[in-house]
Amino acid sequence: MQRKTPSCVVFSHGYEESDALRKLSTLAILLAATAFLAGARLPPQGPMPEPRPDAGQATNPTSPSSEKAEPPAPEEVPAPQPKPDLKDPQAPVPHPPPAPQAAPSKPEPAEPMQGPPRPPGSPESSQPPEEAKPPGEQTLEEQNLTIEPESDAEHAECTAALQSLGVVFKDTPRIDDGNGCGIDKPIIVSEALPGIKLKPEATMRCPAALALARWMKDSVIPAASAALPEQGRITTVNQATSYMCRLRNGAGTGKISEHARGNAIDIASFHFEKGEDVAVRSRREDSTLTGAFQRTVSVAGCLYFTTVLDPESDAAHETHFHLDVIERKGGYRYCH
Repeated sequence: MQRKTPSCVVFSHGYEESDALRKLSTLAILLAATAFLAGARLPPQGPMPEPRPDAGQATNPTSPSSEKAEPPAPEEVPAPQPKPDLKDPQAPVPHPPPAPQAAPSKPEPAEPMQGPPRPPGSPESSQPPEEAKPPGEQTLEEQNLTIEPESDAEHAECTAALQSLGVVFKDTPRIDDGNGCGIDKPIIVSEALPGIKLKPEATMRCPAALALARWMKDSVIPAASAALPEQGRITTVNQATSYMCRLRNGAGTGKISEHARGNAIDIASFHFEKGEDVAVRSRREDSTLTGAFQRTVSVAGCLYFTTVLDPESDAAHETHFHLDVIERKGGYRYCH
């Protein structure tokens, strides 16, 4: 009896052949794909980015001038400038731009300050200098002062008061020495009170003479009677300065002196019937009755005058009393 070959062997052999064919097919496909990829090349130029929507008219990306047409980076633009509306090609371009148009209207008023100084003979030379001198550095001529007018009624009332006190005086014509120096209604006083000479005669305004008479009557004579009774009564008041056209303390610049307006008088000494004259000098440390007399009349002067300067004030008044009737705001008085 003949033995049959198992059918499983034949199936196995057929399976191995078909598997080998699949491998060969796969290898062939891979080789073909490799050959295809090896022959493939990239395009000479990659895709260009799309232009921005607000960049205006499109430019050719391949054109050599396309990089120059691109707007500069924001940090390279110093400041935005006004430009025409690109959406409307017919819109007129403003010339000059709106912002610079406001500038030409300003130089017209500012021109006199920015331009060079005009020569002295030009029509504009009457304008004041850019840097005017402060009042303390001006001369009398530079201050352009005028004489203060006096009321007729007030002057008549004042002279009536002088007459009631026994002051000997006379009227004199108006004084005008220029530059504000002068007196509208001056008087010349020869006796401060009855029997008390004023030497030399003093030219002043009536209010200054009235203050002097009241000071002498109510303060100086009583103080002298109390401190120096042995010397008798005062017979003469020696004055150093009454009216004089000058600045304060005789300086070359500064405020005008009240002497130049007839409001001031300087008292240098008092002459008595007996004994020595009492000269005005520094007596702060003088413990005698003479020192007490001078200090008393100096302090009392502020009851009648608005300014009192004595030898203790400064070096300019070491030898006299300066007494004036200047009017200040609020009735302020300066007494030293």
